[in-house]
Amino acid sequence: MSGTSNLQKRKQPRWFLPVNRLPLASKKVLLTSGLLVGAALMWPGQQDKVNIPVAVPLELNSVTEDTARLIDAISGKPDFEFVVEKGDTLSSLFQRAGVDQQTMYRVLEADLNILALDTLRPGNRLQFYLDKQNRLTRLELYFNPARQVEFILESDGSYRYRELIQEGYWRNREISGDIQGSFYLSAQRKGLTAAEIQRVEELLQDKLNFTRDLRAGDTFNVLLSEQFVDAEATGDTRVLAVQISNGNRQINAFMADDGQFYDEQGHSLARAFQRYPLEKKYPISSGFNPNRRHPVTGKVVPHNGTDFAVPSGTKILSPGDGVVRLVANHRFAGKYIVIEHGDKYSTRYLHLSKSLVKQGQKVSRGQLIALSGNTGRTTGPHLHYEFRINGRPVNAMTAKIPMAQSLVKDELDTFLAHVHSYKMQMGLV
Repeated sequence: MSGTSNLQKRKQPRWFLPVNRLPLASKKVLLTSGLLVGAALMWPGQQDKVNIPVAVPLELNSVTEDTARLIDAISGKPDFEFVVEKGDTLSSLFQRAGVDQQTMYRVLEADLNILALDTLRPGNRLQFYLDKQNRLTRLELYFNPARQVEFILESDGSYRYRELIQEGYWRNREISGDIQGSFYLSAQRKGLTAAEIQRVEELLQDKLNFTRDLRAGDTFNVLLSEQFVDAEATGDTRVLAVQISNGNRQINAFMADDGQFYDEQGHSLARAFQRYPLEKKYPISSGFNPNRRHPVTGKVVPHNGTDFAVPSGTKILSPGDGVVRLVANHRFAGKYIVIEHGDKYSTRYLHLSKSLVKQGQKVSRGQLIALSGNTGRTTGPHLHYEFRINGRPVNAMTAKIPMAQSLVKDELDTFLAHVHSYKMQMGLV
C-alpha cells in the first residue's frame, strides 16, 4: 500500500467541524443555498412595490474561484493524503505522514473489531488529519463510494472507529453470449470480470465441468446487479441468476432472499451451514455483545463474535462452502482467517495458532481450515468466531442462516416468483 502524498495543512475553527463531516455534494448544496439567500437579501426593492427575488440556478461544477476556495475551506482538507499503491505497507504510510509507531498501534487496537486496515488495496485512499502538535486526530479510509471507515482520537488517547456504509441502489444488467473457445474467454469478451466468471463457475461446479462439458454453440445468460451511490458505480456486483444451455440440458442457479442459490425447483446448490465451526460443542467464554466491557482494557467496546473456550491446537472447521479471502496476522487479532460464503455471508476466525488454508482457496463445509491458539492480545487460549451478513456482524448462535437443503413452502412460493422475474430480465421467457 502507498501512493502519492499531498500535504495540505489547514486548521479550521471549531464551528466548521459539523459541516466538515458532510459529503462534498452536500457542502456544495449548502454553500450554494447560502449564496442564493445572500443574493435575495441584497435584491433591490422600492417602497410601493414588492420585488420577488428569482433564484438563478448555479452550476455547482462551475463556481467562481472565490467560491471554490470557500468550498475547500469548508471541506477541511487532510494534512496528508495517500492513494495506496502496490508494495506499500501500513507502517510506511504512517511514517510518511509523520505519525509515530505507537499511534499506529493504538489505531490497530481500535481496528481489532473491524479489521479494515488489512483489507486496504491499491487504489484505496487514506487521509491523515493532524492537530497543531502533529497528533493524529482522525484517519479516514476510503474504499469506494459505498464504504468508508474513520478512526477518531478520544480524550484518553485511544481511538474509536466508525464505519460508514451506504447501500445506494442496485441496477440489474443481463449479459449473454455463446461459447467460442473456453467459457472464461467467451464470458470475458461479453464484459464479465474475472471475479464474476469465478462466481458463476463456483455456483455450477457440481453440475457442470466447465473444461470438458461445454461445446461451441452452447449459450450462457447471466443477470448481474451493480451497486451505485450518487450515480457513481462502486465496483461491487452480485450475480443474481445464471443459465447455461449445454446441448439439450439447461443448467441454472437463482438467488433467493436468504442470499443462497437454488436450482429452478428450489433445491440448494450449496450445502447448508452448520452452526458451530468446531467438531463438538465447547463452552462459550464470551458471547456476542455490542456493549461488552473489554476484559483487558476495561473500555466498553463491541464484541462482534463468539469466544469458545478451547485449548490451543483445537481443529477449526469451515461452517459452509466458501472461498478464503484473507489470511493475515494482526497485532491484536493475532493470526486470523476470513472466508466468504457467497455474496451475503462471511466468517472470521481470530487468535489462531496455525492456518491450514491459503488466500483464494475454495473450502467446503466441515473442512479443516485452522488450529486454535493464543496469538494477538488475549487473556488465554480461545477461538474468536464471527459471522457477518452483508458485512455486518450478527450473533452466530442465533442468527437466521441457511440450515436446510431445500426451501420450505412459503419460501418456495416467493422464490419461484423471483425466478420468473429473473428469467424475464434475461429474455428467457
